[in-house]
Amino acid sequence: MEKINFSGGEPFLHNRGEFLGKLVQYCKQELKLPSVSVVSNGSRITEKWFKNYGEDLDILAVSCDSFEEDTNRLIGRGQGNKNHIENLLKVRTWCKDYKVAFKINSVINRFNLEEDMNEQVMMVNPVRWKVFQCLLIEGENAGEEALRHAETFVISNKDFQRFLERHKEIKCLVPESNEKMRDSYLILDEYMRFLDCTKGRKDPSRSILDVGVENAIKFSGFDEKMFFKRGGKYTWSKADMHLDW
Repeated sequence: MEKINFSGGEPFLHNRGEFLGKLVQYCKQELKLPSVSVVSNGSRITEKWFKNYGEDLDILAVSCDSFEEDTNRLIGRGQGNKNHIENLLKVRTWCKDYKVAFKINSVINRFNLEEDMNEQVMMVNPVRWKVFQCLLIEGENAGEEALRHAETFVISNKDFQRFLERHKEIKCLVPESNEKMRDSYLILDEYMRFLDCTKGRKDPSRSILDVGVENAIKFSGFDEKMFFKRGGKYTWSKADMHLDW
């Protein structure tokens, strides 16, 4: 294993991120993994966490679907009385101060499709801006009543390409259409089961604790060729990025 990424839900929820911090430390110090990354919405991160665990974290990705607060609320990214964009900028500063590579993940959907994010992304200057086309997953966002709600977010391939064309000058942009996402992710849930969730459904394998990694991975739907095709392999250790902190 070369890289592990902690995401799903909000990793910093449990005990103010202390459990996550211990996992990050273990993966870096005990397992000696070249890269450890976290995906968060940025709402629960504190500077204290960076002081305690930032040294062992290579990349922090913050989910940001819009730089307009009203749009974030409409999408479901609202954080109550907190301002999502203010949190993003604060976390960006901490990443620089504690030498953690900063990344942005954006899901493009019907509500942010027409937004021009060029100025804001260039100002924040992430090492990568991962731009996803909204994808329906059965059992996750595409089941029964949830399906009807999720379908309001879906955009066409043509719409997605139009968004990419508007932001083509941003060099750190990494686009992921529905086609590129299919079969190219190896996802492990809290029960240590691989999820085949990029074919439009969310079917778990048996737990690797019961049947081992090799047997469980056969049911993951993972396609190594598609992984490389979408650019899944990149410089993901901050020691190799040679960033100007």
